[in-house]
Amino acid sequence: MNIIDTHAHLYDESFDSDIEHVVTRARDVGVEKIFLPAENDESLPKIVKLCSRFPGFFYPMAGLHPEEIHNDFISKLNIIQSQLFTPEMPFIAIGEVGLDLYWDQTFEQQQRQALLIQVEWALHLGLPLMLHVRAAHRQLISLLSPYKNSNLTGVFHCFSGTAEEAREFLEFQGFMLGIGGALTFKKSNLPEILRNVPLSRIVLETDAPYLAPTPFRGKRNESSYIIHTARKLAQIYNLPIEKLAEETHRNTMQIFPKAFNFA
Repeated sequence: MNIIDTHAHLYDESFDSDIEHVVTRARDVGVEKIFLPAENDESLPKIVKLCSRFPGFFYPMAGLHPEEIHNDFISKLNIIQSQLFTPEMPFIAIGEVGLDLYWDQTFEQQQRQALLIQVEWALHLGLPLMLHVRAAHRQLISLLSPYKNSNLTGVFHCFSGTAEEAREFLEFQGFMLGIGGALTFKKSNLPEILRNVPLSRIVLETDAPYLAPTPFRGKRNESSYIIHTARKLAQIYNLPIEKLAEETHRNTMQIFPKAFNFA
């Protein structure tokens, strides 16, 4: 069984003391690859180092997270761009990027500008986007609408929205919904919503160290816990978990071909 964790921050300092064990546990449950989204320019060296330490297992992304966007965002984008636009650029996606207006709307315009810049990078480089959206669904849809019929692809990361939001996201034909531990939460509406979402539009993720699934909710999340999300998803689609893993693996290959060209 080959499972891919399409979104995990395993370069986070909370994994510094036991990353070897975290990797072993992930492999033990069938995790084949883990994709590492960046948060800012400072996270890139950590990500690249981890990918070098575990070649063929970790794969890097580069981007500026919306919560990292302030008045100096252009200088941060310039640093990231300098690493993306090189002949032997190793990054498999532009991410984690998007809009987040949950805590603060002060830098909404800067977030919008940064996202549009990074969308253009994705189109120029032929890379998918790893999109973060929180308390900004309508704004994101509006911003991306001009690209609906373009070659833009990617993942709406950590989807936990409504049926209507899922429908609007899936109108972007080159995109998948990233499903993580929230699916297993007792009061989650996701099981009912996903029954109306084709499995061909879903990829698995953890967002480790955040959003650990039941029965680890509230604890540090890690990639091995993806098995709990996969089992729940298999129940929803009435499939053996091996078939669920196969289908989501195929979806991941479709969105992130560069991670497989290097395999």
